[in-house]
Amino acid sequence: MSTSTNDSPSNTSIPGAYSPLKLRTFRFFWLASLGSNIGTWINAVASGWVMTDLSPSPVMVSLVQAAASLPMVLFALVAGALTDIVDRRRYLLATQIWMALAAATLAFLSGIDQLDAWYLLILTFAMGIGASMATPAMNVTGPELVPRNLLPQAVALSSLSMNLSRSIGPAIGGLMLSQLGAWAAYSLNAISFIGMILMLWHWKPEPDERSLPPERFFQALRAGLRYARMASPFRAVLIRATAFIVFTISAWALLPLIARNELAGGPATYGFLLTFVGIGAVAAVISLPRLQVRISRDRLVLVASIVYALTTVALATIRNEAVLYGVMLISGAAWVTVLSSLQVAAQISVPTWVRGRALSLYIMVISAGMALGSLLWGWFASEAGITAALVASAGGAVAAALAARGFSLGAQEAPDLAPSDHWAPHPPAAEELDRRRGPVLVTIEYEVALGQRVAFLDAMQPLGALRRRDGAFAWGIFEDITLPGRYVELFQHDSWLDHLRQHTRVTREDQRVQENVLRFHTGGKTPRVTHFVGGAPVTLTDSSVAAAP
Repeated sequence: MSTSTNDSPSNTSIPGAYSPLKLRTFRFFWLASLGSNIGTWINAVASGWVMTDLSPSPVMVSLVQAAASLPMVLFALVAGALTDIVDRRRYLLATQIWMALAAATLAFLSGIDQLDAWYLLILTFAMGIGASMATPAMNVTGPELVPRNLLPQAVALSSLSMNLSRSIGPAIGGLMLSQLGAWAAYSLNAISFIGMILMLWHWKPEPDERSLPPERFFQALRAGLRYARMASPFRAVLIRATAFIVFTISAWALLPLIARNELAGGPATYGFLLTFVGIGAVAAVISLPRLQVRISRDRLVLVASIVYALTTVALATIRNEAVLYGVMLISGAAWVTVLSSLQVAAQISVPTWVRGRALSLYIMVISAGMALGSLLWGWFASEAGITAALVASAGGAVAAALAARGFSLGAQEAPDLAPSDHWAPHPPAAEELDRRRGPVLVTIEYEVALGQRVAFLDAMQPLGALRRRDGAFAWGIFEDITLPGRYVELFQHDSWLDHLRQHTRVTREDQRVQENVLRFHTGGKTPRVTHFVGGAPVTLTDSSVAAAP
């Protein structure tokens, strides 16, 4: 999917922060997302407060957050695989209609006064399913609606949309709850999906130009998990995200009870606390580009994590409502600084072909931390009190941030993950080759000076990791015992089609790794590459089938 060149601003000018909004398709998508996000926050405020009416138990209140987050754990990987292999427009339409129906059901039950705690949790879970299936596709689609030179601005605007909605939605939700009731808040959330449904209905994306057929579902799922396991920068993002979210979610999970019980406030108090979180988040989004020039992403995440922990302690101990609004302002800025830095690191650390699956895994880790953390701190608060739970979680957040700082999020500049297309084409096969035939064995022969063998083997290890990351199920490097310095690298794929896919996945960053290996080769112009394929030839298979009784 790509946006039409006729809908693109000139690439010769320096793009401004709001340049993507000049593109009609992206502008409609951004406005529809903003409206939908505002509705989501209205719904979150309504559900959190309604549960305090239905049940005063901290566990039940925290279950609202868990019910919203758990579907992300269960379905995000499935959604990521589907994002990369199906018609994304129709897929997103189905998810938006599903969530609109769930929101409308909440509004109807609330309007006839039949909404109890379990209906609320079930429908919150249903909406969470829709959100979990839609989020990876939404995260991938927005940046694809702009040219490559506007990608950073598009990602920043998407973050701004989320945080503007975080500022506006809770205030609207709190006012609607206090003035009209929960049914009105839920109804407005249902209406908020209409803009995105209309946008997707009229959107006509350009068809993907694929030289190879899309992966099957389970193939795509395995490829995404394999990439996450083998790609160390992305793995570091997942570790840092887990270390942050499990402890810091306590404030979100227990905030409705703080507003109601500790501050003796109403739904407007709860909504305004969240509104100040959103204002702080918007301020952070605007300030982050300048901060990132001066401070490394690793240090920024560490400092913001500690600041957020301190605001959690303040939330636990301060009972002055006006002062807490200031605390929530700082809390929102610290929260979005961490999550925005992590999301940018996740986005730039994976190539396009696996981005949907990688981002879905990131979302799954965040959501798992939210669900488990909400339950943990809800239980802790019911046993030891809200203040003790918040202070304990703040201490855990600082300890986790310090323990995870050894996992680097990488350099500020994004690696070049565009396809390199530098591999030589395959030699013509002597006979017709079925793409399903396999396994495939590829061998590459190197000649290395005797004094360079240790350095050569060190350089080969990153290359081996890249081969396995992009689909090889086996890899090795071997030296000829009769001719020291002559090495054979080999790797295997399940089928010829899988090997063809590997060709499309090699990036310019990978090319640099391979060039570092090739500088040790002292033989001919290039190392000799040979392909072997298992299984029976197509002609033999066809004749065998024809001869079968």
